[in-house]
Amino acid sequence: MFRKMLVAAASLMLIASPLAFADDKEDVVKAAKKLSESGYSWKSTTEGGFGGQQEGKAQKDGLTWVSLTMRDNTVEMLKQGEKAAVKTEDGWKSAADASQAEGQGRFLGMMAQNFRAPAAQALDMAEKVKEVKKSGDAYETTLTEEQAKALMSFRGRGGEGQAPQISNAKGSAKFWVKDGALSKFEYKVQGTRTRNNEDQEINRTTTVEFKDVGTAKVDAPSEAKDKLK
Repeated sequence: MFRKMLVAAASLMLIASPLAFADDKEDVVKAAKKLSESGYSWKSTTEGGFGGQQEGKAQKDGLTWVSLTMRDNTVEMLKQGEKAAVKTEDGWKSAADASQAEGQGRFLGMMAQNFRAPAAQALDMAEKVKEVKKSGDAYETTLTEEQAKALMSFRGRGGEGQAPQISNAKGSAKFWVKDGALSKFEYKVQGTRTRNNEDQEINRTTTVEFKDVGTAKVDAPSEAKDKLK
């Protein structure tokens, strides 16, 4: 009798676990959507590979300002929908115009065009993983190989040279939720990136923290906003 009870209990756990994981995944998806729809500010840090710091604000209407620091350089960008602008040595330019220039301007323009706000990144990440599991105060998941590859496929200077090849890609992510919205997320990726016949081992961790949910406002100069028209 006791043995039958154990078998029945084990069967219930096997049935319930996928449902529980589905609920956990839905919790994260809803939290990412709420954050994106509410507006927020953020700060992120990346360690390993293309390290650096980033901060920004995103309004409810999608207008997003970003300040990105890489080594000793700071880049400012403004984006709304498919339109983007970037601050260059010659002042603010539309991303489309900047990407047609030579040298650094081209690189900055491509980067602005490809930029995605962190709430959108988190939502896309949560929707594409197979399952999410609550562990302690965080939700954890394993990224698909395709997701890990995409996160490591930095395009470089407008596609100059060979496109990077990614192998042995893997990754993981964690999400924290507060008051129904994402308050923090972190992802780690590992693998080998090969570009122009040179291998580079990638072991990178990015941590993003959110605040000012529902109150963040972008105070961008009119010169920058004009470039979004």
